[in-house]
Amino acid sequence: MRKFITSESVTEGHPDKVCDQISDAILDECLKQDPKARVAAECITTTGLVLVVGEMTTEAYVPIEEIVRQTIREIGYCDPSLGFDYENVAVLTSINSQSPDIAQGVDKASEYDASHDDYDKIGAGDQGMVFGYADDETEVYLPMSVKLAQDLAKRLATVRKEGIIDYIRPDGKSLVTVEYDDDTLVRLDSIVISTQHKDGIPMDQIRKDVIEKVIKKVVPAKLLDDKTKIFVNPTGKFVIGGPKGDSGLTGRKIIVDSYGGYSKAGGGAFSGKDPTKVDRSAAYMARYAAKNMVAAGLAKKLEIGVSYAIGVARPLAIFVDSFGTGKYDDEKLKQIIEENFDFRPQAIIDKLDLRRPIYKKTAAYGHFGREEKDGFSWERLDKVQDLKRY
Repeated sequence: MRKFITSESVTEGHPDKVCDQISDAILDECLKQDPKARVAAECITTTGLVLVVGEMTTEAYVPIEEIVRQTIREIGYCDPSLGFDYENVAVLTSINSQSPDIAQGVDKASEYDASHDDYDKIGAGDQGMVFGYADDETEVYLPMSVKLAQDLAKRLATVRKEGIIDYIRPDGKSLVTVEYDDDTLVRLDSIVISTQHKDGIPMDQIRKDVIEKVIKKVVPAKLLDDKTKIFVNPTGKFVIGGPKGDSGLTGRKIIVDSYGGYSKAGGGAFSGKDPTKVDRSAAYMARYAAKNMVAAGLAKKLEIGVSYAIGVARPLAIFVDSFGTGKYDDEKLKQIIEENFDFRPQAIIDKLDLRRPIYKKTAAYGHFGREEKDGFSWERLDKVQDLKRY
């Protein structure tokens, strides 16, 4: 059966991603000074304005306005004519401490007593459900549509920052639709690139440059054919962009941040949250487990779901779907996961070393499939040998 899967990514200059990066830059500064900081930093942006709200309990001094302006400058909003730039933006803040009702459940889990190990002590920072996914379709254990969408968005940033296309501006999007025959990838059906640009640039030039210097530098030629549809700035013009063109909000790109629609997404966003919030940390652990299971050959594709109650350390449930590709049935795969991966919040924090200032770079181009030298510990394949014994 023929089927089509579409995934999206956005550049760091997209209004929502501006907010995600600001939120995670604030989190990083807190963790740099105080590894046990409790942070939930949210951001809203529009023309000429950034509003930072949320809760923080920390001993750190965090110069929020300075962090906001520095992040905007690094993204590339430096020109007042864009309607949003780091020097002239107004920065407003409203930060409170974490609710003591929540804090008491995180400080000491409801089921903890002296007979338990220390991993039972810290409760989940919220109720919720998270999902982790991996498959063997690409070398980074993500579906091709997800990887290509991320790579195209990153390439848009590269050609802008390196002056390869000197009229590109920070805001941009990619969309990739892949065609399958049953579960076999056969071709790319369509690619959409929307990129902010300086006024007065002919559309023919923009299309030619994007195809030659972005798409063809990223997309394998074997996946393209004469029926592949390519759209570049399909409205015909994209001069007004960033927070001037649209408001932005932390956590609004949940599918972009995770698996591009190929797998389920949990109920909470990632950015701005310290690792006691299982919305983030447990989603990372679920990806870590799924990736190592697939890399060990226990399934060709695997989705792991985990649910939590606030203030309770141990997950309420772990559920597994191997989509019929597992070496064992899903119940056995679940047993293997439970024997090898500890989903209690403190265990996750320790295993993945999450009390570090590593989060700002996760806030654009996806949280998964990026094997970078520092951070992204959830992408390690250090459990593969242990799992191969099964």
